[in-house]
Amino acid sequence: MPEKLDLLATCPRGIEQLLADELVTFGLTPGKTTVAGVNAEGDLEGAYRACLWSRLANRVILCLSRTEGVETPDALHDAAAAVDWQRHLPAGATIAVDFHGRSDEIRHTRFGAQTVKDGVVDRLGAAGQARPDVDVRNPDVRLYAHLHRGRLTLGIDLSGDSLHRRGYRRDTGHAPLKENLAAALLVRAGWPELAKQGAPLVDPMCGSGTLLIEAALMAADMAPNLNRERFGFARWAGHDPALWREVLREAEARASIGRKRARSVIFGFDQSPPALSAAKTNAMRAGIPALIHLDGASVHRLARPRVLDPELAGLVISNPPYGERIGELPELVRLYSDLGERLKADFGGWRLALFTGNPDLGHRLGMRAHKQYALRNGPLEAKLLLIDIARRDGQSQNQNQDQNRDRSQGRGHDGEATSTVDGQASPATGAGEGAASSDTQATSTAPRSEGAQMFANRLEKNQKKLRKWLKRSGESCYRLYDADMPEYALAIDVYGDHVHVQEYAAPKSIDPSQAQRRLFDALGVIPEVLEVDPGKVVIKRRKRQQGKSQYEKQGRSGQRFQVTEGRATLWVNLRDYLDTGLFLDHRPVRRMLGEMAAGKRFLNLFCYTATATVQAALGSEAEGGASDSVSVDMSNTYLEWARDNFALNRLDPSRHRVVRDDCLRWLETAGGEFDLIFMDPPTFSNSKKMEDTLDVQRDHPRLVRLAMARLAPGGTLVFSNNQRRFQMDDELAVDFEVKDISRQTFDPDFSRRPDLHHCFLIRHRQAS
Repeated sequence: MPEKLDLLATCPRGIEQLLADELVTFGLTPGKTTVAGVNAEGDLEGAYRACLWSRLANRVILCLSRTEGVETPDALHDAAAAVDWQRHLPAGATIAVDFHGRSDEIRHTRFGAQTVKDGVVDRLGAAGQARPDVDVRNPDVRLYAHLHRGRLTLGIDLSGDSLHRRGYRRDTGHAPLKENLAAALLVRAGWPELAKQGAPLVDPMCGSGTLLIEAALMAADMAPNLNRERFGFARWAGHDPALWREVLREAEARASIGRKRARSVIFGFDQSPPALSAAKTNAMRAGIPALIHLDGASVHRLARPRVLDPELAGLVISNPPYGERIGELPELVRLYSDLGERLKADFGGWRLALFTGNPDLGHRLGMRAHKQYALRNGPLEAKLLLIDIARRDGQSQNQNQDQNRDRSQGRGHDGEATSTVDGQASPATGAGEGAASSDTQATSTAPRSEGAQMFANRLEKNQKKLRKWLKRSGESCYRLYDADMPEYALAIDVYGDHVHVQEYAAPKSIDPSQAQRRLFDALGVIPEVLEVDPGKVVIKRRKRQQGKSQYEKQGRSGQRFQVTEGRATLWVNLRDYLDTGLFLDHRPVRRMLGEMAAGKRFLNLFCYTATATVQAALGSEAEGGASDSVSVDMSNTYLEWARDNFALNRLDPSRHRVVRDDCLRWLETAGGEFDLIFMDPPTFSNSKKMEDTLDVQRDHPRLVRLAMARLAPGGTLVFSNNQRRFQMDDELAVDFEVKDISRQTFDPDFSRRPDLHHCFLIRHRQAS
């Protein structure tokens, strides 16, 4: 009777029960299920089958000992030395120890691995066997050690490298799923049963093809590790080569028959040529290229493949982007909405399996999931949503097919559409990015919720109110919306054909998931109402900035573009920094500075990107601008930006200088006088003086007095700030002429928020 082996199969979290069911098919008997693992009992043939056939496991471990009360290095060493390693490690074999876990005294995995290795070496030495060499990268035998709450499990890793590495995927594309997680999604979606019925499968965003290939391997009854070059048991002393060859030959025979009998057709679409190229190469390595058809198509052109029987329903499965970075959300909201609309229009009666790390985005599909499974994709919490796509009332599947294909695909003069699949002409599976169709921007409009419709109405109302002013002023950068509806706590600014959305952090009393859904509602509405490409909508989360965080990069896109304001052309960057390079609420102040600056010496303190300096230097068309200027700021990033703005407007750098310095220190040490000074300090900032911080309410008297010391007789200091509750110090009005002009410095787009900034004209008192 074959010897019974104590086995442990490990797997990604969340699929333990699926793995237990799979082990039964290999002749193994599952036991206790642990986190990311299943204990099992069986013979060597079952262990071989698990290594070759498991679509779900990471590793198959032959457990040699389980020891309780292991808390110290000595106890760990002694437990390792108690195993009869000479039965399992042939002379001359190299080893590596994979150690997992910890205790109060064993806190590092490398130390734990070293201690286990020492116990193994001591046991072999005592048995008269030569000391094995360690090869951490490619050992002959890999040892497994797991320590949890004092319980130590030691064993041999029969799989060697992780079983999810099938060997077919070298060109991975962007953010690929692990192969065994992809297989688990397919099993949860019921694909093995559908494949036996000959059902089709479609992945509308296939990337490098992992879901497609795993689906094809299941449909063709192919062992996922059939092409694997080496297993961990190959140099194990207990290996039975004859038995292994028998298991392997059976798998090869099943694959040969399965490829010929497979009835399912598998389609993958993606708009990325490199991803499709990687998918094609990976499918060839996996040995199933004939089962997979690939085509270039974006989601908004997704259509049911015409080669399929219209009455034959199948599975749509996809792992779309999640939007881990908030700036990705505008495009993803439209992507999910478009996917939902195309599926409802053309895939009625099919099953949808959507794997997403952002279930709130899943709501944008406009369909309700009848099942949800919590899983992990690496470090990310994720969910698999299973949805039955309903047939539309009053239409047969065939009618749905014909009507929607006419809308989504380019037609030739004879009414027949074709596309290229794997380099051969075939009936169209969806219009690719290069299709001869003018409808490249066509998108479907998902039904809006009541709140989303109210938000859309508000945007349209605000647009209408600003229309005359925008036409008269010629401004292309303006604020359209600023938390007008408390439920939609956003600031929305238009920069030409781009839109900048800032989400105000929701108070703790607001359910985060509800706030997220409202944000997605807004991001779905904005491109439609403003008629802009979702890729040109940028979202950021606004919060109080401290220290130097206002200068830190939020991204690395480098995507800047030019906008006009009056006579000036300016660089803005909506993606990479908290602010965009242009404070829109200060537009009237910059306009005023341009009108005041003719022939004057101009000083800009806390200059940021020096947009105010540009306006002062250009001045009015009739009178010209400042004779010269100095712009001071602490940030190299913004001063370089300022230089670029100067170059864009052909300002002479010998007359218009930028200086990197702390404004307080510069005012205390600089000489010379200026006729016009603009000072717009931050509400709060780090500084090497004044108790290491600058607080505008506390410190503005000193700032103003230092600036006034540099102001020439008859000159003007324009002092502004964005502290909502700012109060000008009364003593300044005793020593200087102070005029509050805040109400005069708001254009119509900011009239809803009259406390957004404060602005004062300050002059020396005339001698009586």
